[in-house]
Amino acid sequence: MEAADFMPSEAVIAGIRRGIEEYEAKRASVQRQVRWRVPVFVGLVVVFVAVIAWLFNAVADPHEQWLSTPHVFLYLGGMVVAVLLYFQALRPATRLQQSFRDTLLPMIFGFVRDVRYQHGMRPNSFDRMPRETVAAFSRQSFDDIISGRYEDFPFELYEAKLWEGSGKSETTAFKGVIVAFETIEPFPGTLVAARKAGKVTHFFRGMFASKMQELSSGVEDLDATYEFRTDNVEAARPLVTGRLAQALTWLRETWPYDQARVALSGSDGFLLMPRSKNFFELPDISEPIDYNRHVAPMIADLGAMLATAALVRKIGAKDEAAG
Repeated sequence: MEAADFMPSEAVIAGIRRGIEEYEAKRASVQRQVRWRVPVFVGLVVVFVAVIAWLFNAVADPHEQWLSTPHVFLYLGGMVVAVLLYFQALRPATRLQQSFRDTLLPMIFGFVRDVRYQHGMRPNSFDRMPRETVAAFSRQSFDDIISGRYEDFPFELYEAKLWEGSGKSETTAFKGVIVAFETIEPFPGTLVAARKAGKVTHFFRGMFASKMQELSSGVEDLDATYEFRTDNVEAARPLVTGRLAQALTWLRETWPYDQARVALSGSDGFLLMPRSKNFFELPDISEPIDYNRHVAPMIADLGAMLATAALVRKIGAKDEAAG
């Protein structure tokens, strides 16, 4: 199966181009709005803070140090309000871009039955994903979520960021797209192909997954970068040395960004495709959208992800079912 099998038809592409034209017709007006809204909204806060600070200074006794406290709260409060108003000033741009995504994504997924688009919700399949697939994380966020059915292939595709800690101590366990799908044949247990862990991560992952055993694919390049773990060695071994190794080898050739990961758990399959930038990200409101530069690569990557998910879901199937 090739990613090209999932590419939209010429009619769909023509519809996408018309959508881009409609977006561009509104973009210039919205850009002008944002251009004056940002300095006005933020500027009003700066003027207000400056006036209040001047009034404090006008009535303050310079020997009374406690009057410095209102200044601190004034400046901190002013900064918070300025940030809030900055994002409020950008609202016309964010609304337009989200509206365009609401139109664009279902068109891209025109080959999917029962397609459903959500934004910022917790995906239904996320809690079923084996945690051994990624490093430890305690926080998560989700962006665009698309679910539907391709032929007999139900799936849920979503952008996710999983991380631990905050600020300078923040460590990202995963950032990219997760494709959850129903396998052709259930795997009797859990099998994960995860990024090769360092010694410390490997130690804690081993504590967390005490019932999971490691396997080797027999493919030197894969074993150097992947860690195969399962709680059912007998069922996993032929997959790890066969179709899973083939799928991961093909995936390394088709996904240019970072090392993908795979997990099977019962009837659930998961394909994790790392990507540093948001997958469905649109250019800034000041930049025109170009189909070839901004949309076509998105469609190609989307096709690669679904083609790979379709391949991975056949890993544990009998030959006649996988054909």
